[in-house]
Amino acid sequence: MKIGVITHNYPRFRGDFSGRFVESLSEALVALGHRVMVVAPWDPAYARLPSDHRVEFELYRYAPLARWHRLGYARSMQSDLRLRGMTYLLAPLLFSRGSRAVWQWAERERPDILHAHWLLPNGYVAARAARHFGIPLVVSIPGSDATVAGQNPLFRAMARQTLRQAGLVTANATALRDLAVAQLGADPRKFDLIPYGVDPCALTPSRTGTAELRAQLGIPMDAVVLLAVGRMVPKKGFDVLLRAVARLKEDREWARWHGGLGAARGQALVFGLRWPAQLRHGSSRASGGPELHVVLVGEGDLWRSWQALGAQLGLGERAHWVGQVPADRIAAYYNLADVFVMPAVTRPVTGLAVAVLDAMSCGVPVIASRADGNELAVVHGVTGLLVSEGDDGDLATAIASLADDPARRRQMGLAGRRRVETDLGWPQLAHRYVAHFERLSQDAVNRAINLG
Repeated sequence: MKIGVITHNYPRFRGDFSGRFVESLSEALVALGHRVMVVAPWDPAYARLPSDHRVEFELYRYAPLARWHRLGYARSMQSDLRLRGMTYLLAPLLFSRGSRAVWQWAERERPDILHAHWLLPNGYVAARAARHFGIPLVVSIPGSDATVAGQNPLFRAMARQTLRQAGLVTANATALRDLAVAQLGADPRKFDLIPYGVDPCALTPSRTGTAELRAQLGIPMDAVVLLAVGRMVPKKGFDVLLRAVARLKEDREWARWHGGLGAARGQALVFGLRWPAQLRHGSSRASGGPELHVVLVGEGDLWRSWQALGAQLGLGERAHWVGQVPADRIAAYYNLADVFVMPAVTRPVTGLAVAVLDAMSCGVPVIASRADGNELAVVHGVTGLLVSEGDDGDLATAIASLADDPARRRQMGLAGRRRVETDLGWPQLAHRYVAHFERLSQDAVNRAINLG
């Protein structure tokens, strides 16, 4: 099949994280023998090397000056909650030029399928060409685009038009599907919940380089490492993680100061001290346990605010802010981790983070909130633990239970790796997309025959 991928996010250079999941799916489709062409806005940072799988590109310019190309590639939104001011100024150019570019490309190439990632702008950009040329349209809703689409009447109208044209809509969270149905009038029968995946061959369990990385970060060899990966925006909930780690740090230092659980309980009774609620119930946090360090990978609008929060909570050298890590070096960080934590919150509704699957592919157990599609990947008690959204106490208890149980961590990590190999790898997910593409393409052929 000839598949047109319409997107405004795609890795522009080696190590770029922007739209990495779009690239992974595109290359998985090519590996299955299909021809994939990516249509995307040009960006000054593009410096791509030839792809092993020969994904083709059609880049279009939407502004007269290079420095005005500032949309897409994870720059259009403020904290993933609202559009930046420049987006409103440049969006009309992107919509008009993008629509024209997709139309001209579709007229020339006549693809079998148009697959638009993000409802806006790409779904709308592709819908006009899909309707005119009779090409089936698939729209994938990865996250904040569903929220943006409902923020004003114009966007809602554009989104509704796009959803009517689409033959299939995919989402990587039930909340995203429900939002599109309730607020944008999407037909629930058109949906399939397909999470973004991971390449199990690219990210594998390996201890290579992890000892050196631990030393470089100044983390003791016997400390338990908690890893969080993602942009520093509200929906990631990393502030919840920082508060949970601060709780554990305080509790464990308190328990060690009093000589362990038994001695501490006895002294509390003797001196009439109030025994902390989490310790009265025999939580493993009271035993002291291993020292905890949290490593945060990523940048974003809340970078400085969350660093200040970590300092305010007294985490000091227990929190390691490493910033952006190139994609070709991120495997070492996943393999450094004893536990991966994704404490996502609904600010706004969004989908499953690819980082969760990356960690599972490296055999790392995952603690995640019951938000943002995490339940599509994490099997509670098998590959990790699911906790209440925004509850730092619940998160702290879950972290403690795995921090103090290395055998359980290993067991969950192995189970997560198996799940990636059987269900959540890009090869398996690409087959699911192809089955939909072939069905829609055959339906289009049948309609053309009936009309003829």
